[in-house]
Amino acid sequence: MRITRIINNNVVCAINERNQERILLGAGIGFQKKKGEEADRNKIEKEFFLKSRNVAGKLYSLLAQIPMEHLSVTENIIKHARDALNHDFNENIYIVLTDHISFAISRYEAGLSFNNAFLWEVKRFYPEEFKVALAGLDMIKNELGIDLPEDEAAAIAMHIVNSELGSESNRDVVKVTELIQNVLNIVRYRYKVDFDEEDFHYNRFITHLKFFGYRILSGSSETGNSDTDFEEIVKIRYPEEYDCSLRIADFIRNKYERILTADELVYLTVHIKRITIDQKL
Repeated sequence: MRITRIINNNVVCAINERNQERILLGAGIGFQKKKGEEADRNKIEKEFFLKSRNVAGKLYSLLAQIPMEHLSVTENIIKHARDALNHDFNENIYIVLTDHISFAISRYEAGLSFNNAFLWEVKRFYPEEFKVALAGLDMIKNELGIDLPEDEAAAIAMHIVNSELGSESNRDVVKVTELIQNVLNIVRYRYKVDFDEEDFHYNRFITHLKFFGYRILSGSSETGNSDTDFEEIVKIRYPEEYDCSLRIADFIRNKYERILTADELVYLTVHIKRITIDQKL
């Protein structure tokens, strides 16, 4: 492969025989090399590519400032997340997650503690992503000898959730998490219950609220034609649950200046029915 850019002694960009650009990682792979020379295949420890030139450019700038091992372990975490969650991520995750993990390691090495205010919420609302993040901490420990605290797993999980939702800032997942908490509190207050967090229907509701929250915050909405007949049936069959949905709609309108569609009210009503059917006083 022909080198097109030298990031540092351990990271270069190269063009393969099919004229595809690749990022090559390996100890000394860029040492005393020049643009246009062949990369030493014996020194390639990891090879990957990004489709977006904009993202690739930002990653090149980041790689010039951090050890290649930080990108390598991050790439392993992303690969594990992709397999475990069966989800493709926005390529921007390579930048934000690598940057975060590198900063977390620097903070740890400097002896600075980190407390994640959303640790409890992330463990509760995003259990699968948190499980992946814990596996990520194990990778960091095994590959780099750095034993990061559980609070960092919550931060990694938040980046994964952001990429799943298509957003780019951790502020988005914080806002979605707050919205989920507020909606759950409305339902709790209405029915005076505590939910079984292991319940299948509860977890389905949380999943619905994640994407519901992102739609609210991003200003998008459900697409498709509303089934008014079905809405009337739901209102008649589940009047208490529909009333609870209307309370949620009032909250959303007052807090986020969004009007819920008929379909969104129906979905909320059905989910509320499922999670409260065995928990009414």
